[in-house]
Formats: sequence, structure tokens, C-alpha cells
Amino acid sequence: MVKIGIVGGTGYTGVELLRILASHPEADVRAITSRGDAGTRVVDMFSSLRGHYDDLAFTAPDTTDLKSCDVVFFATPHGVAMAQARGLVDAGVKIIDLAADFRLRDPAVFEKWYKLPHACPDLLAESVYGLPEFNREVIRKARIVGNPGCYPTSMQLGLVPLLEAGIVDSEHLIADCKSGASGAGRKAEVSLLLAEATDNFKAYGVTAHRHHPETVQELQLHSTSPVKLVFTPHLLPIIRGIHSTLYARLTRTDVDLQKLFEDRYRGEPFVDVMPPGSMPETRSVRASNVARIAVHRPGNADMVTVLVVEDNLVKGAAGQAVQNMNLMFGLPETTGLTALPVVP
Repeated sequence: MVKIGIVGGTGYTGVELLRILASHPEADVRAITSRGDAGTRVVDMFSSLRGHYDDLAFTAPDTTDLKSCDVVFFATPHGVAMAQARGLVDAGVKIIDLAADFRLRDPAVFEKWYKLPHACPDLLAESVYGLPEFNREVIRKARIVGNPGCYPTSMQLGLVPLLEAGIVDSEHLIADCKSGASGAGRKAEVSLLLAEATDNFKAYGVTAHRHHPETVQELQLHSTSPVKLVFTPHLLPIIRGIHSTLYARLTRTDVDLQKLFEDRYRGEPFVDVMPPGSMPETRSVRASNVARIAVHRPGNADMVTVLVVEDNLVKGAAGQAVQNMNLMFGLPETTGLTALPVVP
């Protein structure tokens, strides 16, 4: 059994981790921390978990022995994981950070976007970016994994095959992405009120979004030419789900795009390349760790359109984190992650 600690378990990614780990045969959740809710039983906050975590209560971070765990998940705002990473790693504990502390490889870029200096640049240099479809082998050996952002996961899954094949203009990529309200976290905010978000649709972060440098950084690893990306996120009036529509100009038109994607993701347990002409829907992946992709070439012209859907809380966060844990501990990659999407 893998002894697990969760730091910051009161948000949506925290409860999603608990939901997934409840059916994981090798998971033993030993501790879950919350500074503001210490002493509260998990099932008193999340009744959906009754019968699975009845004896587990939130504890204060300062009094919780996380060093006795095999792995600690950080489902916290940025800045928390890097402050605790060294002590845990020195004690032999592996770390999976669902925030941004170990995503951006350059400490200066991290400071620019997150407005604080990186606390452990040496551990940042050692850490691994946790997108298994591209980094599976290095994740297996990692002590620290930076779990990808939800938008970057969808953008990379949709664009990397095109960049690897060298068949698109890498300097004019466009990502038109939409996310459900849970992507903003479990907090009180006017824009997320029912009367504000329902029956409404809007863009945000048009000129600057923290997921932009992360995505460009990773896409560049798969391209021999510079990568430039226009990324526009939108808030959908739904609870969970991401739909990314990606555009690129083809530099070659003699490539079978459907075959390209099918070949690239053949054997991948959590990427479904749909048949030609498909239109993937967010509900087709709800509560599952699967991303579905459809590739189109409208009018057989020189533009390719890639559609990607994922659950922002699962493949975009907690599910991918468990996928990484499975790899880090030599478990079958799909363990605990085979639940079917919930429809309707």
C-alpha cells in the first residue's frame, strides 16, 4: 500500500483526489491537512465520501507528520509546496504538486508570473513535468512531479502530434479554450455566483494567463522551430469540463491527420482519438480521466482544427496526479482510474 498525505484537501481538487483514491486498491490515505478546518471530519464536509473516510479528519499542517508518508499531494495555492518540499524530499517522501510550483522550469519566469521568488530552485531543476503521455519514463524515476495545469493538458495533447511531425507553422498557433466554473477553485467570488455565471459566457485572461508560459514551454520541447501561441480562456456556465478548439496552419497538406493522431496515441489508456468527423462533448468525459480528441481539416484547406475535451478536475488535475503516482510507485498506470464518464 502507498501511504498518502494530502495538503489542502478542502478544495475541488482535494475532494476529487479523495474520491479517486477511495477506489484505488493500493492507496492508504493517512493524513489530510487544512489550517482553517482542522478537527473537522472529512465526511462532515463532503458527505459524498461517507463510508470511505469516516475516521479521517483534517489536521493542522504544523502538527501533521507528513514525513511518514510515501507521497504527498499538494492541492494548495502556489507557494505552499515549494516551502515544504525540501524537508519532505530529504525524508524520502515523493511529492506531486497540483499547483504551479514545479511547472515552470525557469525560476525567473515563475517569479514573473506568480509574483514570488522560487524557494528551492535546485529542486525545481530536478522536478519532472507530469504529463504521462509525453514524460512517462522520467516520471517513473521522479521524486517531485509538477502536475500540469488543466488548460495546458488539453492544449498539449492536441498540438504536440502536429509539432512532432513538423507539419504546422509553429509560430501561429491558436487555442480557443473553455472551462467550467470549478476550474476557478472552491472560493467565494462574485463572478462565480450562480446568478453571474449561469446563462452567461465570457472570455478572461486574454492578454495574460499563467497557463500560457507553461504551455509554450512544453510545446517548444516538441518543435524544432520557435513556438508562438495565442491562448484565450473562457468561462463556461457548467460545473466541470474543458473544451479546447485548437487551430494551426499546415505547412504540408499530404499528411493523413487522422492517422497521425491515431498512431501517436495508440495504446494510450487515457487518450481517445475519435473517428473522423466527430465532435467530442464535455459530458463524454465527465468524472473520468480520459481526454477525447477529434481532428478536422475544414474544406481540405491549409488549416487544421483539433477539438479536445477533458474533465478539468480529473485528467486536468486529480486524475492525472494519481496517474503520476501510479507511475512513480511502479503500479499499473490505470489503477484506480478506470471509472466510466457520468452521463447524463
